[in-house]
Parts: sequence; structure tokens; C-alpha cells
Amino acid sequence: MTEDRGELPPGLALSWGVLPVQRRGPKPALSIDQIVATGVEFGDRDGFEAISLQRIAAHLGVTTNAMYRYVRSKEELIVLVNDKAVGLPPELPSGWRPAAIAWVNAQVKLYAERPWLLDVPIRGAPVTPNQLRWVEAMLTALAGTGLSQHDNLGCLVLLSGYVRSYAGLARQLGSSADAPVQAEQVGRFLVPRLMEGGYPTLTSVYLNQEYEDGLDDDLDFGLARILDGIDVLIAKR
Repeated sequence: MTEDRGELPPGLALSWGVLPVQRRGPKPALSIDQIVATGVEFGDRDGFEAISLQRIAAHLGVTTNAMYRYVRSKEELIVLVNDKAVGLPPELPSGWRPAAIAWVNAQVKLYAERPWLLDVPIRGAPVTPNQLRWVEAMLTALAGTGLSQHDNLGCLVLLSGYVRSYAGLARQLGSSADAPVQAEQVGRFLVPRLMEGGYPTLTSVYLNQEYEDGLDDDLDFGLARILDGIDVLIAKR
């Protein structure tokens, strides 16, 4: 399908399969799908900064200028690559709470597999097909709660923000292979100083090894508190 994309945000029309009005000239040698797939490949292999028109052009054997026949800017390219990499949500179980747990865990897994997605700039509400599939899935699960659509959207934003916060922390803590060993060394260094310096509660936390339980427990704990809060909101409706 082709039509004038007008003043829509970069990448929006292309993400929905709306191609620019064709100009006269030679038949295009590439496709949008090829370009986007290459961008995802670069992101998976080398991270977000590796996704560029120049690198993709060189990989596909065309000039950078030739790329502008397909995408208008790097911003447009990133929108398309991001939506492709996000993919489709899983089928969620029945019941809003099990569905929310599955939805959050699926996104956490996605960010663990493709941490570079955390570096993609957020430029407003989701508007591309795959991103909106995730939104649709969670809103459908919340539809039976009796909450207003406004409150359901608020719950979704809360869950989405929690996922990104957790995923960002997990990436930072897992970026070093020797992080567990270093954490143990830091603990041994701190405990006597905490004891001597008047930090009795923190001393107890360290001595009970509460800092060593791992992030998985933190994810479940925080998510449970969010879902408990939504339960309270539902009870008040």
C-alpha cells in the first residue's frame, strides 16, 4: 500500500506497511524488511549504537544515500527496528493477575535477550503494530476488572515502567562477570565498618545475607506489591 505519509511521526506509516508514494526510477534493489532485519541483527550482535544507516548500507552493498529511498532518517530506522525486535506478546493466561505476571515476565525476558532495546529513545506512547499488540494484550486482560479504561491504562503504564526499571537495573548489575565475587568482597569489607559506625540494621541485613538473594526475588516482590495495589483499586470500584 502506498500513500503520502504527510506529517506523521517518523516510522509510523512504514511500520504499518504504508509505503511512500513511488517515484519514477529504477526498481528498488532492497526492501524495508531487509533493512530492518539487518538493523535487528546489528543490535543483537553489537548493541544499539551499531544500528546506523551507514553500517546497514555497507552490509547490504549499497550507498548510504541509496538508503534514503527506503527510510527518511535514522530516527525512522530505529522506530522500525525497535518494533521488529519487540515482536509479539505471548498468549496470556486467563485472569488479570496471572496475565499481568506473564506479561511482565515476558518483557523482562525480552530485555534480557535484547538489552539494547533499553537504549531506544522513548518518544511518546506506543503507536507501532507490535508495541500496540503488547498494549492490547494487557488491556484485554484488565478489561474484566471493572476498572475504567483510564485506570486500566494507568495500571499498564505502572507495569511497563516497573519492567523497564527492573530490566535496566538487571543489565547494570549483570554487566560484569565478576560482580558476584566483587559483591562478596564488598560485604566483607563493609560489615565491620557498619558494626563500628552505628549501622545496626544494615549490619543485620548483610550478616543475614539478604543482599545475596538475587534480582529474581526482587522482581517477584515488587510485582506482587504492584498487583496488590491494583487489587485494592479494583475492590474500591
